[in-house]
Amino acid sequence: MNKTKKVLQCPTEHITEVLLVGNPNTGKTTLFNKLTSSNEHVGNWHGVTVDKKAKVFDCLGQKRLLVDLPGIYSLSALSFEEQVAIDYIRSHPKTKIINICDLNNIQRNLALTLGLLEFGADVVLAVNCMDKRPLNRLDYNALEKELGVPVVEINADKGWGFDKLKQAVLNPFSLPPSPKYLKKLNLNNVKINFSKKIDDFTAIKIMEGDEPILKELGIKENKFLDIQKIAEARFEYISSLQKRFFVCSGKVYGKSIIDKVVLNRFLAFPIFLLVLAVIFYLTFFSIGAWLSDGLNKLLDISVGTWTRQLCLAWFGESSWLTHLFCDALIGGVGTVLSFLPQVGLLFLFLSILEDSGYLSRVAFASEDIFGKIGLSGKSVYTLLMGFGCSTTAVLTARNMEDKNSKIKTALLTPYMSCSAKFPIYVVIGAAFFGASNVFVIMGLYLLGLVVSIILSLIFEKTVLKSKAQSFILEFPPYRFGGAKRIFKVLWENIKQFLIRVGSLLISMNVIVWLLANFSFDFSFVSESGKMSMLEGFGKVLAPIFVPLGFGSWGVASALVAGIVAKEVIISSIAMFNGVANESQIGQTLHDSSSMVYFASPASVMSFLVFSLLYLPCISTMVVLSKEIGKKWTFIGIIIQFAVGYLTALFTFNLFRAIEAFGVWPVLGVVVAFVVIILSIFKIVGHIKKPRSCKGCKGCN
Repeated sequence: MNKTKKVLQCPTEHITEVLLVGNPNTGKTTLFNKLTSSNEHVGNWHGVTVDKKAKVFDCLGQKRLLVDLPGIYSLSALSFEEQVAIDYIRSHPKTKIINICDLNNIQRNLALTLGLLEFGADVVLAVNCMDKRPLNRLDYNALEKELGVPVVEINADKGWGFDKLKQAVLNPFSLPPSPKYLKKLNLNNVKINFSKKIDDFTAIKIMEGDEPILKELGIKENKFLDIQKIAEARFEYISSLQKRFFVCSGKVYGKSIIDKVVLNRFLAFPIFLLVLAVIFYLTFFSIGAWLSDGLNKLLDISVGTWTRQLCLAWFGESSWLTHLFCDALIGGVGTVLSFLPQVGLLFLFLSILEDSGYLSRVAFASEDIFGKIGLSGKSVYTLLMGFGCSTTAVLTARNMEDKNSKIKTALLTPYMSCSAKFPIYVVIGAAFFGASNVFVIMGLYLLGLVVSIILSLIFEKTVLKSKAQSFILEFPPYRFGGAKRIFKVLWENIKQFLIRVGSLLISMNVIVWLLANFSFDFSFVSESGKMSMLEGFGKVLAPIFVPLGFGSWGVASALVAGIVAKEVIISSIAMFNGVANESQIGQTLHDSSSMVYFASPASVMSFLVFSLLYLPCISTMVVLSKEIGKKWTFIGIIIQFAVGYLTALFTFNLFRAIEAFGVWPVLGVVVAFVVIILSIFKIVGHIKKPRSCKGCKGCN
């Protein structure tokens, strides 16, 4: 027993490291996952990996610690995650490096390879051939002789070529030959001007104006700056390699005729809305609804009935233990668990969009708009990740090189409709709007985006003005990720959801149930008839929400519980109203005798908007505090509550006015949805207008 424990706690610092380095979108994380049997997130994005990941792998019988570094284009950083990688490489000068290149893009990928050779790194060049018909063919042996480092052909996804790669990794350290073009650069002219001895790599970085190097050497005025000369030398050499060792098809990698439609300035955004509409329909109203109903009935027939019978036999009808198990655990948790198929489908569709290369096109099409409101195309990735989980999405904001853009992107992410919020939309919206709830759900998702754009514009004009930012993005070819990849993504998200339900939701439901069923003197409310602790707290907070149209203590209590996790809102409502499945919840929301009910569609819409915007969950607050600091996290929370309250107040009064005119509520929903769409187009159109310049006749 002790031996097993000792092995499991064995530190990895004594295991020889191998660094995994490469451009974004070369298959780097795919190779890491394959070698280490991991399941790290893979995507066609610059910034998917924002910090190093390390895991031990078997290298032909020997253990090696593979360190996956963020994707970089050179050894000069353009963003936070690139600086993470470069600092790590520079601090491990004699560590073996697997430099992965994509065969289809090898001409460009080799720029990083040459930078590593300039540094004197011990490189193994792994050329990733992912496609059956690659655009390039390569003479591997000739290139290996030319560069003086091992060159190995691999397929990171299928795993072939790994034995040769591992053998190259096991070779002892050997200083690679300096690239031939360095002789043309006259680096000695730079070196002789420093009393401290510097190597070729440092001299090159001085000529490139690399800020960390200049700061390290105390250089304030750089008279040796000549970036063009360095770049020309590298790319002339790469061009000579291409002529001698490559056979190219002449096609542009990633280019597709579909892009003429998908990237059209007028069609790009409507197409994206249409894609989202199809995803939401399949998730919430078609396949997803059918699967969710089936799971709900299965849980009710099997676990629910069995548990209730068991509790009645053991504890009796009136026992608080019977109510705890049946209401808090089976009722509350079971209601949320029934959304498992829809959660899986939503993540699945988003994964397919990302793997296909479509989301990278969306980021490109949005760069112009986001750039004018102080964000970057990189922000698109973070905000879209927010549709899944705000907590993990905030982490990806660290790939912003501009501090203010990073703060803005992180603060705006909780306004997105994360997967934890959609059970609220589905259950409560369907109870009042039926099939038209699809417009409600899409409207809420788009409302979060509209609010974030407006807030970003306000931040940009006031306290968080951004600097110009670089945005490098590749268009991978449209491709299907494969069934294995899809099932892996599906399983990972289902597993995370089950872990969340099995830990956080169960414990929170038990706490909420105890507060709702015991008085301040700890007597069982059903027997004593006294006010519960939660009702006491709720009645203090309820008046705050009266102007929004939902001033009952049950609603106020559910919203407070939702700060821990948004799913708890629905499970709390299920417990308060004494029901065990989502269809029964919908029925009780119309009944004024229920602890949680809504008097009108206007109050429902107000509640849904407030649930979307009011506060991030606690885990997101913690991550925000770590990423952007306590000050901005606190400011962001205050702003978000104010925005949520005012937007819900406006929504309530708008829909109450619609009802006063006798317009059917469903028609009101459709009208509101159309207004949101038109608002988005108006905002986008305004942002895209060229600014006039004073004194220029052509603009007047």
